[in-house]
Amino acid sequence: MAGAIIENMSTKKLCIVGGILLVFQVIAFLVGGLIAPSPTTAVPYMSVKCIDVRKNHHKTKWLMPWGPNHCEKIKDFDEAMSRQIEANDIVFAVHIPLPSKEMSPWFQFMLFIMQLDIAFKMDNDLKENAEITLDVSLAYRDDMFDDWKEIAHAVELRKLKCTFGSPKTLDSEGRHYDCDFLPFMEIGSVAHKYYLINIRLPVNERKGINVGIGEIKDIRLVGIHQNGGFTKVWFAMKTFLTPSILIIMVWYWRRITLMTRAPVLLEKVIFALGISMTFINIPVEWFSIGFDWTWMLLFGDIRQGIFYAMLLSFWIIFCGEHMMDQNERNRLSGYWKQVGPIAVGSFCLFIFDMCERGVQLKNPFYSIWTTEVGTELAMAFIIVAGICLCLYFLFLCFMVFQVFRNISGKQSSLPAMSKARRLHYEGLIFRFKFLMLITLACAAMTVIFFIVSQVTEGHWKWGDITIQVNSAFFTGIYGMWNLYVFALMFLYAPSHKNYGDDQSNGDLAVGSGEELQLTTTITHADGPTEVYKLARKEAQE
Repeated sequence: MAGAIIENMSTKKLCIVGGILLVFQVIAFLVGGLIAPSPTTAVPYMSVKCIDVRKNHHKTKWLMPWGPNHCEKIKDFDEAMSRQIEANDIVFAVHIPLPSKEMSPWFQFMLFIMQLDIAFKMDNDLKENAEITLDVSLAYRDDMFDDWKEIAHAVELRKLKCTFGSPKTLDSEGRHYDCDFLPFMEIGSVAHKYYLINIRLPVNERKGINVGIGEIKDIRLVGIHQNGGFTKVWFAMKTFLTPSILIIMVWYWRRITLMTRAPVLLEKVIFALGISMTFINIPVEWFSIGFDWTWMLLFGDIRQGIFYAMLLSFWIIFCGEHMMDQNERNRLSGYWKQVGPIAVGSFCLFIFDMCERGVQLKNPFYSIWTTEVGTELAMAFIIVAGICLCLYFLFLCFMVFQVFRNISGKQSSLPAMSKARRLHYEGLIFRFKFLMLITLACAAMTVIFFIVSQVTEGHWKWGDITIQVNSAFFTGIYGMWNLYVFALMFLYAPSHKNYGDDQSNGDLAVGSGEELQLTTTITHADGPTEVYKLARKEAQE
């Protein structure tokens, strides 16, 4: 009777905790959908063709497309030819942002892609696999009357991938090619109010530089930056969640240290998962508002990589520690086959990120995809990481299958047990299945919301209410994994309640029992738990 009451209370507490976490999950989605604006904004820019006729172009002043000190402009290249202006003397200038606007540190980053307007001409056709050489410079200032200060200068190559939908005849001259967007620039901070880009297309027929690239009419840029309103909501969530996870971590580890035994592997892994989640949560981004920290994008990738590697490792160890008849338990070395692919895949993705965003810390115009060697190297890292991920999921699916098969086998032994102890173990099995279901739901929601955010227009409108789907995806999924880690530490914290063998009256004795753990494979200082003994006996039979 007492055992049934205790188990009913435990199940009731579990339902209450689940309900509270569900409420917080809904709030996390609503914060992004109803309060935050769209995560990013795309702004189109049309370059202005300026004339620079000085002999040493590299020492010339910066050319402004508009304003009181704007450059001398030309309308098109026909005007340049009529005025005998060479291609090397033409600079494409772009001012960021548009007139009467300012950039803000709340924008966090700037990503630019380039589109070329290339016209067909019989005597200047676009060659197959053509490459364009860009001599680009980037500068900033914080006052409209200050001098421009250089941030970066580079000479970059970009491959042109263009198609022409009409026959290449005289009648088709002047029609434009359909060209793919080109990666242009990425900066991990927006610490200044105004930016200026000067682009030159140097021509050298003897060296074959910018020869056979067609007749370029215009250069367009699309600038993408994070919305300031979304940044504030994101920072607020991080600031709120950081102490929440820290508090549950302290409570969880305190419960473990109060035990008479040393922490077991599963408890250590859950604690490490909490540390990695806290590492993501700590809102160091607040400092990016006052400091020009261009490495924040790379730092964010590293933090996410550590968390996901830890999460994948936890799933493997969680399943392995619940395989009751497994010989190698409570040892990390017993999982090297499963954890090895995670380490290799994470390392490959880290090297890829360092080759891309690591180099961009010095040269924001760099892209690993612009050269054949870089593309092959990047694809190699991604393919290896993909293979490791596939191997991991094969291992994981196999282990989950084994765990459920083991549990089903052990359930046949439960009727022979005393009522109180049987109810206790049924609760353990129920909680394990409950956590597996929650894990599957979290993974499914992540995939579903990612797909929805990609195929929708970015927002849904219901009457007067506008729901930002992309923002809801970011805040909701971020909050969901925080709640997942919170629930793990709450449910798997060691309990100090004692459960003994049934007495003749069927009630649950308290004085002679052993400590109750939520996991079914934890070994005590005095020997294995009854579940483990049961599993070993079943395996031997």
